[in-house]
Amino acid sequence: MNTDILNTSIEFLKGVGPNRAKLIKSELNITTYKDLLFQFPFRYIDKTSYHKISEIEYVKSDIQIVGKISDLKEIGIGNKKRLIAKFIDETGSIELIWFKASKWLIDSIKLNTKYIAYGKLNSFKGKYSIAHPELEVYNPENLKKRTKLNAVYPSTEILNKRGITNKVFRTLIEELLIKLNQKFEENLPRYIIEKFKLLGRRESLIIIHKPRSLKELKKAIYRLKFEEIFYLQIRLIKKNINRKDKIKGYSFNIVGDKFNNFYNNHLKFELTNAQKKVIREIRIDLGSGAQMNRLLQGDVGSGKTIVAFMSALIAIGNGYQACIMAPTEILSHQHYNKFIDICKLLNINIKTITGSSKASYKKQLKNELKEGKIDLLIGTHAIIYDGVDFKNLGIAIIDEQHKFGVAQRSKLWHKNKLPPHILIMTATPIPRTLAMSVYGDLDMSIINELPPGRKYINTIHQPSGKRLKLIDFIKTQISKGRQIYVVYPLIKESEKLDFKDLMDGYESFSRDFPMPDYQISIVHGKMKKEDKDYEMQRFIENKTQILVSTTVIEVGVDIPNATVMIIESAERFGLSQLHQLRGRVGRGSHESYCFLITGDKKTKESKIRMETMVSTNDGFIIAEKDLEIRGPGNIMGTQQSGEMPLKITNLVGDSQLIIKIRKLVEKILEKDPKISNVNNDIILKNLRLIIDKKDIWEYIS
Repeated sequence: MNTDILNTSIEFLKGVGPNRAKLIKSELNITTYKDLLFQFPFRYIDKTSYHKISEIEYVKSDIQIVGKISDLKEIGIGNKKRLIAKFIDETGSIELIWFKASKWLIDSIKLNTKYIAYGKLNSFKGKYSIAHPELEVYNPENLKKRTKLNAVYPSTEILNKRGITNKVFRTLIEELLIKLNQKFEENLPRYIIEKFKLLGRRESLIIIHKPRSLKELKKAIYRLKFEEIFYLQIRLIKKNINRKDKIKGYSFNIVGDKFNNFYNNHLKFELTNAQKKVIREIRIDLGSGAQMNRLLQGDVGSGKTIVAFMSALIAIGNGYQACIMAPTEILSHQHYNKFIDICKLLNINIKTITGSSKASYKKQLKNELKEGKIDLLIGTHAIIYDGVDFKNLGIAIIDEQHKFGVAQRSKLWHKNKLPPHILIMTATPIPRTLAMSVYGDLDMSIINELPPGRKYINTIHQPSGKRLKLIDFIKTQISKGRQIYVVYPLIKESEKLDFKDLMDGYESFSRDFPMPDYQISIVHGKMKKEDKDYEMQRFIENKTQILVSTTVIEVGVDIPNATVMIIESAERFGLSQLHQLRGRVGRGSHESYCFLITGDKKTKESKIRMETMVSTNDGFIIAEKDLEIRGPGNIMGTQQSGEMPLKITNLVGDSQLIIKIRKLVEKILEKDPKISNVNNDIILKNLRLIIDKKDIWEYIS
């Protein structure tokens, strides 16, 4: 396809102009012919069937009726001004409504002329209407051209109000297809098209906008999904190959005495087979001479931290420094306290740095770090600040990666002349197809086995009205010396209400568990940092039995003594968040419980979430279900690798196709890593069009 014409502004397309172009850009981010061409329909409607107005109550959504406009008037003033038409057929009448109707629209509507009206049916107090309907003068000849598959495009209320309806969009697309005509170019090699029996690209792009049958539409969609997935995967895998080829890393030729000493003399438990496998994968990376970029996935409590520590020991054993970056001060202190004793035994100088570290301490630490006197630095974002310079940082480990953005992680690259090896960890399991599509450029390790003795967490879904038994159960647990989490939602949109719920809950628990027999801590985002840390520390030290909090404890400390997690208004949490919160308990040898407290009104989705949580503790199963419910965009949280570039592919429904194409791409690049084979010329050409710049951002995920 001619890239020059595709980069033309839609302003120059017949029927658009500068004002419409500006509006379409602001609402749909469509600026060029290419953007418009790849704005695919999200559904198709049957324009060959019609309803009578008397049949309206039996119609679920969209409706198409033939009739006349018997009356037309503008009512209201200012922002409430609207144009109302009375639309009639032989069986009754219905209102057609336009908000902020243009003079052109008003002048174009003719009374007592036969029209076809199409739009979404609305009902208010038993009165039916259609807002911003498509109007078409009734013409028997035009009816013959109608099909059961008319494209419906994504739109917004503002576009409809300004007269850019679905009908207008279809007209613009038709105009574009005429303009492009023979200018479509193929972007897949002939051998792939033939092997997978794919439609041509030109044919597919025309069909998806103007399908003649369901059969050919399915073929067109399959073809366009295929090329979309193909180029995403080839870019990701090629990016990984290029990184290993072009970006050299420190070569750790030996495991080192620090690692061996720890493994042989100080490791107090047997590593799981999954942990051993991951350590072997990391060891190979660190000795390869190429810079490691590896994502380590592991469910809550799977033992990622010890794998990270042992990876750091390899770097230290080779004469290099290591750092572990955590998202919160509490978590960084936990890591530090976990390793300080063993580091002393191994003669490793370990230090910690956070935002609240004293200035005098920071000054001394920075000097020692620069001189190479510190072997292992554990901290928060403070690690990546200017002035925190290493002598020879060999490996950087990032805990809970979804809490850090790409730009933050990239700063670690600039701590050395050669970028350090990067190990990214997440306790939020990522569904396989999502991982392939977002982190497909990284090498990936998975710990899919829990250590022996890790307890299954009994999960109970309970309506909010049945609390007496729960209170008795909590008292029994406390009498055994156990501790309790109580978590309330805190959502920005309704912060005042949520805060009230939290405080009401705290007061309620204070009444049911009065002092001095019981001690309760409270933690929430409105507290000063030092107060929050003080309350958390009291709970860590078992000075309080109950911690009432918001989700600030989602990524937090390990408290083996905590055996009960109560999640209030559980229906307001996503699956991944519920699983993370549940993982705060069950860390010790005691039987553990999670209570999901919900209100009476639950959506279909929230019911599915509760059922899923009760049925399994497996984070990977939960992640797949979460992807199915919410889609990929919401799962990733902080954007990791830019916008998801998928316009037509469904990561759930197309999982098998993604896996199949990933394997195909791997085979192609295994045989032709530089894409220099003449049969792959077309791949290289299109890949160059996708990748405009080759700077360091191409290598950072």
